[in-house]
Amino acid sequence: MTGTAHDPAADHGAGEAASGREAAVFGRIEAFRRRRPRLRDEVVTLAHGAGGKASAALLHAVFLPAFAPATEHGTEAVPLTDAAILHLPSGERLAFSTDSYVVKPLRFPGGSAGHLAVHGTINDLAMMGARPVAISAAFVLEEGMPIDVLRQVVADMAEAAAGAGVPVVTGDTKVVDRGAADGMYITTAGVGIVPAGLELAAAKVAVGDVVLVSGTMGDHGTAVMLARGDLALEADIASDTAPLHKMVEDLIAAAPHTRWLRDSTRGGVGTVCNELARDADLTVVLDETALPVRPEVAAACELLGIDPLYVANEGKLVAVVAPEEEDAALDAMRAHPPGSGAVRVGEIGAQPPGIVVLRTAMGGTRIVDMLVGDPLPRIC
Repeated sequence: MTGTAHDPAADHGAGEAASGREAAVFGRIEAFRRRRPRLRDEVVTLAHGAGGKASAALLHAVFLPAFAPATEHGTEAVPLTDAAILHLPSGERLAFSTDSYVVKPLRFPGGSAGHLAVHGTINDLAMMGARPVAISAAFVLEEGMPIDVLRQVVADMAEAAAGAGVPVVTGDTKVVDRGAADGMYITTAGVGIVPAGLELAAAKVAVGDVVLVSGTMGDHGTAVMLARGDLALEADIASDTAPLHKMVEDLIAAAPHTRWLRDSTRGGVGTVCNELARDADLTVVLDETALPVRPEVAAACELLGIDPLYVANEGKLVAVVAPEEEDAALDAMRAHPPGSGAVRVGEIGAQPPGIVVLRTAMGGTRIVDMLVGDPLPRIC
């Protein structure tokens, strides 16, 4: 019997080559991860308001240098969360949030700008674990706007506030020239009380934690897109706009080691997970087969070439919880209508840090990057 002699040096060389290729791949990923969007535009574009890379570039180039606390080395690094936490002399903590709503059309299946203005502010407070207390509302109205339309939107706000148990307590109104405001813009601010000892932050996220979503992705963005009537598409899709604070309260009670929460509004689940990976400096690994999407939403997005991962919700959240509390967290969310479709969609890994990786249905993987802009502007 004859054969070829085994050469250990050849094995060593092959191992070094494989290690070199792996190092090169991780090097490219690291370079990709460390790229921070830079503001190159000379004028504001719609992309700057879409929640993606262009928004981040504007934030880092204009707003943070102006408003972040100054230090001798520049500006202090501040957490980019849904609401600020204010520490009162009494020792209590308040969550404080503000947002503007420029949706078009003002009314759409499942809701209106009035519902969004209340629900969006409540949800931003809830993502910090706060119990919402009160909301302010400022209106910019366009000359010539029908009073009946205004009355309907304000009635929707009142209905949403009453349903959530969070009153609108103060406000302001301005009127601008005809053609200057698409009918109406609404700006709200809200305050809430953060329970003692509770802190939700990306810094608390750890390898092995699980990623949950409270229901189907992209419902709101798709509903608004179709309501505009520009696409000659018809589907029975309604916005999922809803307040989430009561669900969050029960979630934290059932899973007290909940690490982090974020509502998946502008930029959808894909953008939210990119922000989490960046802030935690860890990997978010998503399972494509687990991502919940309504068949109608999936069909509309496929026709338009849009990935539902990047389409907004207004009544869903992404949660990171300790693995031993996964079942309790899912049960708590499923007990509320906005969370009836809650599922696990992924987990937190260590490598490569700062990246969102999608395990595809075909068994491969791909990077889920943050978009520059949004395929569906003006939806919230």
